[in-house]
Amino acid sequence: MSEQSIVPIEQMLPNKLPLVSLAGRPIFPGIFTPIMLLNPSDIHLVEAATLEDGLIGLVLLLNDTEIPAINDLYKIGTVAKIVKKINMPDGGVNIFISTIKRFKIKKALNFQNPMIAAVQYLDEDEDDTPEVKALTRALISEMKELSENNPLFSEEMRLNMVNIDHPGKIADFIASILNIDKAEQQKVLEEINVRRRMEQVLVFIKKEQELLRIQKRIQNEINDKINKSQREYFLKEELKAIKTELGQAGDAKASDYQRFKEKFDSLHFEGEVKETVERELEKFNILETHSPEYPITRNYLDMIADLPWEDEKSESFDIKTARKILENDHYGLKDVKDRIMEYLAVRKLRNENKADSVGGSIICLVGPPGVGKTSVGKSIARALGKEFFRFSVGGMRDEAEIKGHRRTYLGAMPGKIIQGLKITKSKSPVFMIDEIDKMGVSYQGDPASALLEALDPEQNNSFRDHYLDLPFDISHVFFIVTANTLDTIPPALLDRMEIIELPGYINTEKLEIARHYLVPKSLEKNGLKKNQVKYSKEALLYIANCYARESGVRAFEKNLDKIHRKLAKEIVEENEISVQANQNEKLKRIDRKTIEKQLGKPLFPEEELKKADRPGMSLGLAWTSMGGDTLIIEATSIAGKGDFILTGNMGDTMKESAIIALTVAQKWGTEHCGLDPSWFENNHVHLHIPAGATPKDGPSAGITMAAALCSLFKNRAIKDKLVMTGELSLTGQVLPIGGLKEKTVAAARNKARYVIIPKQNLRDLDDIPEIVKSGLEFHPVENFTEVLRLVLS
Repeated sequence: MSEQSIVPIEQMLPNKLPLVSLAGRPIFPGIFTPIMLLNPSDIHLVEAATLEDGLIGLVLLLNDTEIPAINDLYKIGTVAKIVKKINMPDGGVNIFISTIKRFKIKKALNFQNPMIAAVQYLDEDEDDTPEVKALTRALISEMKELSENNPLFSEEMRLNMVNIDHPGKIADFIASILNIDKAEQQKVLEEINVRRRMEQVLVFIKKEQELLRIQKRIQNEINDKINKSQREYFLKEELKAIKTELGQAGDAKASDYQRFKEKFDSLHFEGEVKETVERELEKFNILETHSPEYPITRNYLDMIADLPWEDEKSESFDIKTARKILENDHYGLKDVKDRIMEYLAVRKLRNENKADSVGGSIICLVGPPGVGKTSVGKSIARALGKEFFRFSVGGMRDEAEIKGHRRTYLGAMPGKIIQGLKITKSKSPVFMIDEIDKMGVSYQGDPASALLEALDPEQNNSFRDHYLDLPFDISHVFFIVTANTLDTIPPALLDRMEIIELPGYINTEKLEIARHYLVPKSLEKNGLKKNQVKYSKEALLYIANCYARESGVRAFEKNLDKIHRKLAKEIVEENEISVQANQNEKLKRIDRKTIEKQLGKPLFPEEELKKADRPGMSLGLAWTSMGGDTLIIEATSIAGKGDFILTGNMGDTMKESAIIALTVAQKWGTEHCGLDPSWFENNHVHLHIPAGATPKDGPSAGITMAAALCSLFKNRAIKDKLVMTGELSLTGQVLPIGGLKEKTVAAARNKARYVIIPKQNLRDLDDIPEIVKSGLEFHPVENFTEVLRLVLS
């Protein structure tokens, strides 16, 4: 007998149905279930269906979409009868449905809002065979086992499953309650053959049983761990009770208390420190070991006990030995070495005169990367015979890194300064604070402001860390601070330090550093012997000039390492080929050709000399991170509306300097060149600095730009082999500049003969080696009139 004779309502099913999309999972025939509808179009569709026959089609969405169309639906769904409709306060509708039969969408009658389709109802294949009966029993048996071990399956579900008398409906019911993917459920819905459908569902039951077994195993493992922890707890409590009976309870705690008391008694604390230590010690004595406060108090007392509270014994210095250490470790750096020697001399005299211990010093080493700021700190510590502690504050945004966290926070710890004193176990170590110019500010505080107290000689004799919360004398610490620039350091912090600038190295200095320090270090690092490699003077200078032109020597060392790695590879390969050959080491001579082979084409090729050989051109000197460089300024004029055009990737400061240069040049042009003021209204002037991809900034090209403009107005080229540098004021004054040493090197590299510099920079010439100044004629000037007298003579 067919289903149609069993379910009379199926005889009245219409050929077209309004469709409701399902986002979650499909709904099978023979199910009574609620559905919540929030989509306005679905709500209108249901209201219309309720007024007619109450029949709707439920179809699963292929992909989630806000406004679905029929093309977004699977082809097979379930027809359902709306039994009850309830309007919800939020505007949604909750309907109770009774699903009837599968159907297939034959044709879309209305694609969207509302979706209506012509449908074909699907009858199940009759399959009353022994296989189907066996599968029915298997499904019921496996589901009973699954439901017994899974609390999510209620007794009502078990009864419903047993009372279903049709194999296909049993498979549908089980598929609807299993926790499987919606796409897998849709495959079951689309399967018309009862036997194949039951086989699919049986596979899903087996997978669910396997997951349940894994879940049970994990749960048992967790329970075993919990039982073990509980057992250990009970045993510890029993052991504690036994120790109490024997009078041995608290031995470990008593030992710690005694150790702390003996340590603090030997330190002879006074005032606030003594009161705090005694209070914390008594608190520690009455705390139970399992109390949350116990480890916090113990760690705090440990920190106090480990700090170097006592003043150190009198120091003895050997000035000659200290000078020798500084000279052996670093080439040049005369100002730094002199300052250290002055510091040592003062300490020695105060010790000999039995004066109070001299306080620490705060030195700020400023210079470009790679000039040896960080490594000089270790040499200073060795020269002083002191412990060395280094930490970097680059990128630091939390003041607690400097002054520590308050003990109220979990995991609180002291700041870097107190940590360093604990590690060095010295009250007067050498502290190096790297990258002080790269500190940040955040909602967690300002580390630069936190350093103010630590680096102030008038305050740091009672430095108070947040974690320690006790005054501690750090005035004997020798602080060395490093930075690449002073621009980003707060003025208040800068005021507390003695600034020592480390200018970049010139090629001759790099040559000596390479010969005495870098080459031996790199050879040892790469497993080579001194008698295996030999550099010529020209080869080292070629590396410095064409591969490592920056101010420091870090890139120089990297290039040496690269050469030595390649040489090590060649030597190993040669030894493997000629194992039986002569054992004498073969010397590798490094020349220009070898360098190009190992390092490739030069990064800074030896270019043609820059010249200013026509009106409107001038040569200036600039400082860059790669050292000094020559700068060509070009100026021209064409008919226009009096505009002043600046190109060449200039920064704001340089643009302002160019405007000042134009004003000064205009005044000079009208007074000395006979230019009519209206000429500037009828022509526009264009000033350009080549290498437009390279950013340029700073005021030191002021006189160079003004000279180029005056050369244009005079229609006369400037003097040959002349370069200049200097800031120009609006009144024509030439102001001082920086980086004169590097700029002088650039002038010598460009084969210049005359160098115009501000008169206030005359003192800087003493710091430039004679080998660099050789062949150069310096002309100090105070105003722009003197500049024009030299360049246009």
